[in-house]
Amino acid sequence: MTKAEALSSERLIWMYAQMVRIREFEERVKRTFTEHPGVMRGHAHLGDGAEGAIVGALATRAEHDLVMPSYRCHGYPLVLGTPARNLMAEIYGRKDGVCGGFGGSMHLADPARHFPCTSGIIAQSIAHATGAGLTAQVKKTGQVVYCFFGDGATKQGGFYESLNLAAIWKLPVVYVLENNQYQAYTHVSLEDANEMAGDPLSQKAQAFSIPGETVDGTHVLEVFEAVGQAANRARDGKGPSLVEAKFYRLSAHGNAITVPPVPTQFPEHEAVEVYGNKAEYAEWKSKDPIVKFRARLVGNGTLTDAAAKQIEDRVATEMEEAVQFALASPLPAPEEAVKHVCA
Repeated sequence: MTKAEALSSERLIWMYAQMVRIREFEERVKRTFTEHPGVMRGHAHLGDGAEGAIVGALATRAEHDLVMPSYRCHGYPLVLGTPARNLMAEIYGRKDGVCGGFGGSMHLADPARHFPCTSGIIAQSIAHATGAGLTAQVKKTGQVVYCFFGDGATKQGGFYESLNLAAIWKLPVVYVLENNQYQAYTHVSLEDANEMAGDPLSQKAQAFSIPGETVDGTHVLEVFEAVGQAANRARDGKGPSLVEAKFYRLSAHGNAITVPPVPTQFPEHEAVEVYGNKAEYAEWKSKDPIVKFRARLVGNGTLTDAAAKQIEDRVATEMEEAVQFALASPLPAPEEAVKHVCA
């Protein structure tokens, strides 16, 4: 019996609920640009489509383990227990946000829930997570660091330097490479041809003599199995692993403020407009990780359609309340900005 097969019904339902929460949260962020223009400033990088990879990985962690993703970071703290309303307030730049409104979408942090920081710079979260792994090793905390980053980060120097050091020192880090098919606006097939050799990307682990595995990122339990093995290896003092989860980003690279909002030909999915490949989107949408997992749970009797609908309705209410809370939250005072600077 695999570890996934041994999961309780309660745990499986929890995983489904977290996936639904991430998707609905991201949908509410996306809708803010059109429903409440001017509220959000700058970019918001969404993770819809990544739910299976995020939840499958985080379902394996111990309570004290650290989670350090890149700037596409909304879903992780939701799973860790950060209240949706405080996350939304932060993305809106409001005083009741988890960082007082000064971090925004790309710089979320909730240290009390073992979510120390994110970075707006490609691949820098890899270096930060590797440093956290060294700290855990030196201090003998028993923590494993879960590091998440995109396919584009694997062509940055920080990726190679970090994995090299982690391998040499046998640091307790699980590197989860989220291959969402696009590095900003460039399809992964073009990256392989022009900028980033190697397919699957997990084979880059061979350069560091550490395990590397590619899994179906739309299959939450497949991610759970692979990341669980990598986490156990880290806990046993055997060092890092690289897990590549392949899925499809269901939104464009980043939503940015446009006043007035620019209408798209395909309002249900603006990435179709950006990337110009409706057939590609339709193919991957048929593999939607939430739809796939829901069908599995209903099919094996873990969930009923009615119970799944209750979860979805409850989540919709939670996220609507988060939006209203964030809209009502005041802006931080300008003079407070100097309190949040380190040097």
